[in-house]
Amino acid sequence: MKKDENRVNTIGARIKEARENMKISQAELAEKLGFQSPAAISLIESGERGVTAPLLQRVSEILKRDIKYFLGQKEEVLDVQVALRADKDLSEDDKKIIERFIELAKQKKDAR
Repeated sequence: MKKDENRVNTIGARIKEARENMKISQAELAEKLGFQSPAAISLIESGERGVTAPLLQRVSEILKRDIKYFLGQKEEVLDVQVALRADKDLSEDDKKIIERFIELAKQKKDAR
């Protein structure tokens, strides 16, 4: 059971780190995930509450991190995303459209 507890703590700590890097509060993340209170995020980040696979997928999408990052695996970094962050002339809408396209391409690749 100790190994499972460490895994939950690692996931929670990684969620906290990614959330803070995105400059999103616990309240904002809770709202985006449909939780009533930021206390749920606090419990997840402290390792007192686990996360389901579908919830982790949503967290991954919101925090724009590969799900592998949260699982402690080597994260695939797309150079395109780095380029998007560096390009200050693109509107947020344009960036979102490009990110959706990337996600569709990844899904198509995974379906093969």
